[in-house]
Amino acid sequence: MIAAISPAPQTATLASGRIRIPNPNRHSIRFCKLGFPLWKPKLNWLSYGRMQQMQMAWVRGLSGGCFKSTEPPPKQGIKVEEDSGGQDIFDADAMESKVSPEHLVIMVNGLIGSAADWRFAAEQFVKKMPDKVIVHRSECNYSKLTFDGVDMMGERLAQEVLDVVKRRPEVQKISFVAHSLGGLVARYAIGRLYERSSKLGQSDYGMNSLTGEHLDQPCEDRIAGLQPMNFITFATPHLGSRGHKQLPLLCGLPFLEKRASQTAHLVVGKSGKHLFLTDSDEGKPPLLLRMVDDGDDLKFISALRAFKRRVAYANANYDHMVGWRTSSIRRQDELPKSNLLVVDEKYPHVVYVERENKNKIQNSASSIAGAQTSDVEEVMIRGLTQVPWERVDVSFQKSKQRYVAHNTIQVKSYWLNSDGTDVVFHMIDNFLL
Repeated sequence: MIAAISPAPQTATLASGRIRIPNPNRHSIRFCKLGFPLWKPKLNWLSYGRMQQMQMAWVRGLSGGCFKSTEPPPKQGIKVEEDSGGQDIFDADAMESKVSPEHLVIMVNGLIGSAADWRFAAEQFVKKMPDKVIVHRSECNYSKLTFDGVDMMGERLAQEVLDVVKRRPEVQKISFVAHSLGGLVARYAIGRLYERSSKLGQSDYGMNSLTGEHLDQPCEDRIAGLQPMNFITFATPHLGSRGHKQLPLLCGLPFLEKRASQTAHLVVGKSGKHLFLTDSDEGKPPLLLRMVDDGDDLKFISALRAFKRRVAYANANYDHMVGWRTSSIRRQDELPKSNLLVVDEKYPHVVYVERENKNKIQNSASSIAGAQTSDVEEVMIRGLTQVPWERVDVSFQKSKQRYVAHNTIQVKSYWLNSDGTDVVFHMIDNFLL
């Protein structure tokens, strides 16, 4: 694809109080398929905040690009409320009743995605559980903002969740459903939102009147002050994209995989460094390596453990962006053999379901304590499997939409990815309320 670049505009001297915005028809690059200009005009007289607002408004206005498209109106009975941080989807009648839904479901998009990516799944949630859930489709990380790195995106998501919880005081429970890179962002955000509080609250109950110390009492794990229920990821590169065949698009060729790890940041910014584990902020280990355990101020594993369920949906084949191992958090020899893959009549594209047992988790925990390894991928697997995961393997091998399996698994666009509807229904039917 070739795009013509016009010369940058000359800086003009303006009278005080005036704002000049260059003519986009003359000085912007039209790169419609990617949805953003390669050259950004230098506007020293505009505040950074104002510039960000203009950029976000410009991207929202795009139609037909890969970032965001104009959405049709919601289904009858389903109401959508928009704010600066995303979209709330709920049943209008349920919200007007005396008992409103108390379960908040946060849906997070992946790389170069938007809130529109979860439109189908969000509507199905509300349609099947109208009096149970409020779905919030996050919009704080979309289009170019997904290049900012897992940490910055995670901080933005955490703040967005806090804003939603403040706006919806009736909610009591929280779940996360995330696609691709969004799963890593959600893992970071819950590490920030995690808190451990006494069941009796921050009162004088349980306080020793003589010593002033808290007595032993039951504690509860909370995410943003709410009871954590489900943490679900779809085609998320939990182990990064660095390992062999973790980015299937490169066909497992070592020289291409090496070159990709060296240049990913040139394409997708800081997020590329995080995915290929080439970041080393202030001499620290790569972020994804740090996210498999608790830190001083970010409790990544404690936050994951707080959820009643953790589920990893993974494409067994035809996903050219995220490999099977990294999305299902498995070693190569742990992947189900082809003779074990079965077809469920109700969910024809769900071919294997694996539920962890506590004994396996205990064995994994003991192996972490008693063994050392320099293999980064092995360290991440051991860290993440300190908590039990359900693994749901998906295959679109016989589908005409198999070559876009990475998006089909979440039904990103119904007319392009409709074969993934059974996977979405599988997720909703097994959702813990």
